[in-house]
Amino acid sequence: MKRLFLTLSLSFLLIQISKAQITLPPSGSNQKSSVTQQIGSLVKVTIKYSSPDVTGPNGQSRKGNIWGQLVPYGLAPNNFGSANEIPWRAGANENTVIKFSHDVLINGNAIAAGAYSIHMIPTETGPWTIIFNKDTESWGSYFYTQENDALRIEVTPENIEYQEWLNYEFTDRQNDKATCALQWEHKSIPFTIEVANYNDLYVENIEDELKSSKGFVWTNWNAAANYALSNNTHLEKGLEWAEFAVSGNFIGQKNFTTLTTKANILMALNRNDEAAAIVNEAIPMGTANQLHGLGRTLITNGLKDKALDVFQKNHEMNDGAWPTEVGMARGFSAVGNYAKALEHCRIAHMQAPDKLNKDNLASAIEKLEKKEDIN
Repeated sequence: MKRLFLTLSLSFLLIQISKAQITLPPSGSNQKSSVTQQIGSLVKVTIKYSSPDVTGPNGQSRKGNIWGQLVPYGLAPNNFGSANEIPWRAGANENTVIKFSHDVLINGNAIAAGAYSIHMIPTETGPWTIIFNKDTESWGSYFYTQENDALRIEVTPENIEYQEWLNYEFTDRQNDKATCALQWEHKSIPFTIEVANYNDLYVENIEDELKSSKGFVWTNWNAAANYALSNNTHLEKGLEWAEFAVSGNFIGQKNFTTLTTKANILMALNRNDEAAAIVNEAIPMGTANQLHGLGRTLITNGLKDKALDVFQKNHEMNDGAWPTEVGMARGFSAVGNYAKALEHCRIAHMQAPDKLNKDNLASAIEKLEKKEDIN
């Protein structure tokens, strides 16, 4: 019995050893590659692929023979696997796989978060078809089935400088979208990835974060409110956040920053009378520079009389110190009193602390002498 047990154990060990493989260079010198790109702070895109070179494994250049030969135009006949005709696997060896952490738009078309294999149908002239397929485990395109397509788009290839290795590059990167391109030899095949429901995504994430320890400081509630304001989105929710930054239990602080954030959101909601009352609360708390910035914001929002009031109070509170004379010039200019604006602008020009401000104020004086608004 003991001998039988040892024989079975040895057989099992030999089977396990036979499954283990030594590590060798990649097939055909097609290096495995990957690239990951954040789009904004939340969305992540990762592409894993095998990267062939133009020269090829035997050292002979295939330059000029990539497109239409090594990579056939149209669908290619298949001599292996279950598909009759196959698109190009957009790389080498195993499937090229792209993974989206969130729902996105590809060239304006919706695709859900998840992983997809990428295939392409090249053409000699005209647009190419890029396919995003749900089958990510098969080898290349040999088992491709159209029924598993999640999305097909058409794109126009672009000519680029010579590229020896096939690479996926993110050629343009913005907070809400990025352009990804397969680049090889002299061709680039780009497609745009855009965050779906961009502002909804961030507002939802902000709400979740404010429920955590991050919500125990007023600055984060104020930052959340400013996100809504600066992106002109979810303003009612932004007002809730601003109010909590001012007066939330144990957290809120009534200061110049929180009050003016609340006032700015009220102005964005066209609740100007309420905003003006909040501004009055904030004025005694502000520095000369803070009040100057507030006055300029009020002008931008069309509240010119209230802006002049802020500039005048700033001038009184700070005894005409820099930059309150500049504010007076802007305030009087906004309401059309160019004579008074010119008077204060000349004083500000004499006070200016550097050449840049002196030059800007010299230009403002020229405008005011022509009775032109300097805002």
